[in-house]
Amino acid sequence: MINYAKERPTKEERNEVAKAIISVMGNLQPHLRDVPDFQHKLWDQLFIMADFDLDVNSPYPKPLKEELQAHPEPLEYPQNFPKYRFYGNNIKTMIDVANTWEEGDLKEALIYTIANHMKKCFLNWNKDTVEDDVIFKHLYELSGGTINLKAEDEDLSDASTLMRNKKKYTATSNKKVHSKKSNTNRNRKRY
Repeated sequence: MINYAKERPTKEERNEVAKAIISVMGNLQPHLRDVPDFQHKLWDQLFIMADFDLDVNSPYPKPLKEELQAHPEPLEYPQNFPKYRFYGNNIKTMIDVANTWEEGDLKEALIYTIANHMKKCFLNWNKDTVEDDVIFKHLYELSGGTINLKAEDEDLSDASTLMRNKKKYTATSNKKVHSKKSNTNRNRKRY
């Protein structure tokens, strides 16, 4: 049909055939035929199928072949390779926020919360016990030397407290124990 439209000698005839082609294309999806955006898509498809070589009057701007064949720019992904991957990327953000706070009890509480979270992350990934000194050393490195808990005498939470699992409930705890006398259907024949 498009080749037939290209062969028509006058522009009026090509316009009539192009409108008929759009009508046929719209009949393939009748529930979308009268949506304005859908009409625009149909005209774009007509020009694409005609290899942008159809000279007709379109109610919409003719798409450019270069735009259609253009490749998108590659996405730039964040290239951060943290030294201690098991802590995650948010720990660095939390440490930076802690460095902006004024000295005081709130900042100290935040720092110890961060350190406890670091210990929990370490235990989740490494499944070993970890000494507080290791966490303090990592926190010192990640903070650029601004947070030093090595000299403090306060300890972090225990590993058992940090890794406390939720109790798992099973169906066996809810079952009733039946005696042999109450199970009378055992010896019956089943058909």
